[in-house]
Amino acid sequence: MNLSKHIDSANNAFKDWRKVPFEDRQKLLINLADVLEKNKEKFAKTITTEMHKPISQAIAEIEKSAGMIKYYAAAENILKPEKIKTEFSVSEVHYEAMGIILGVMPWNFPFWQVLRFAIPAILAGNVVILKHASICFGSGDEIELAFKEAGFPEYVFKNLRIGHNEIKEILENPLVRGVSLTGSEKAGGSVAALAGKNIKKSVLELGGSDAFIVLEDSDFEKAAKDGPWAKLQNTGQICNAAKRFIVHKDVEKDFVPRFIEEYNSYQPADPMKKETKLGKMARPDLADELENQYKKALKNGAEVVLALERISENEFRPGIILVKEGNPILQEELFGPLAILMIGKNDEEILKLANDIPFGLGNSVWTRDKKRAQFFIENLESGTVSINKATSSDTRLPFGGAKSSGYGVELSLHALKEFTQVKTVVGNI
Repeated sequence: MNLSKHIDSANNAFKDWRKVPFEDRQKLLINLADVLEKNKEKFAKTITTEMHKPISQAIAEIEKSAGMIKYYAAAENILKPEKIKTEFSVSEVHYEAMGIILGVMPWNFPFWQVLRFAIPAILAGNVVILKHASICFGSGDEIELAFKEAGFPEYVFKNLRIGHNEIKEILENPLVRGVSLTGSEKAGGSVAALAGKNIKKSVLELGGSDAFIVLEDSDFEKAAKDGPWAKLQNTGQICNAAKRFIVHKDVEKDFVPRFIEEYNSYQPADPMKKETKLGKMARPDLADELENQYKKALKNGAEVVLALERISENEFRPGIILVKEGNPILQEELFGPLAILMIGKNDEEILKLANDIPFGLGNSVWTRDKKRAQFFIENLESGTVSINKATSSDTRLPFGGAKSSGYGVELSLHALKEFTQVKTVVGNI
């Protein structure tokens, strides 16, 4: 593939797109949201075919993506020049589009992950080149066609069917000004190093091992009902899924049996049926990795609460393991239908267990006590803290991680400035 030709075409598109008024870009976003809603069943079927997400969850992904696009279509233009009071007659801060932004996107949310990065970048005046996961090239093509149907100029959004080897060539091209990656810690480190070497802006949304903290004064019945969904949606293949259920010892006997009962209701079935709650994992090698992590955890002292049972090359009956502090599995992300259960004796110990990992994406705290909630809000090391609800991304709020979960912000109005150049204008006229 002639990458330089595609990059030159994208750069030519950028020269014109950056001049299109913000409000006119928003009108095209309204068209794009309509295209997604009109074709949601078709797009959802592509998602399910490519990576096995239950069809009802795939439809929900398209609907959420359309809702996010509508949010930006109605958003305030925060990129207008900002006037600063100084002794000069002209004193302003401008936010200018950077140019071509590369998106390196994962398979677990083939539409949502791509669009939540691309929409604010494009609305800010940039153009996007997509390198999608290899099993989701069909989704990438459909997103590009949706942009075309919505009336966007060619190369404002371009999907390239390329592999990881081509990322280096793209980031070495001086016309490419930034990269956003959602994926593993290893992939993020590799792309960030390339971006840094070539002086390119990067945004990383990486792995997580989010805590779902249940205190003894909480509505533990609701927590037990919501917890399995927080873990097993998309077959547990979500960066900010609840992965470690850290339970106060005084509520263990009440919470855990209810949690197990609800958790056990998620059993693998045909992903094309709308009542299915749990599908296959995306690829057999990912299932191999999860099974090896399960064995590693048990070898290092974890106890089986609910056995992880492999029933096909990439399909499991979901499992739960009781893990104690010091187990090396806690330093890894479990990406699939396997949950960790931990027991803490007080708030300080629970906080220590929650923070003692490399990641810091999101955490959920269940308590009726505002003072206790505030203790965790102030001390949890994560990009998001949810109170009495499962962690989830919300278009209106910034989404990003701490520590090895990455840096930079997606979603909300904050995302509009991620791929802009701040320019100071000052003097007398």
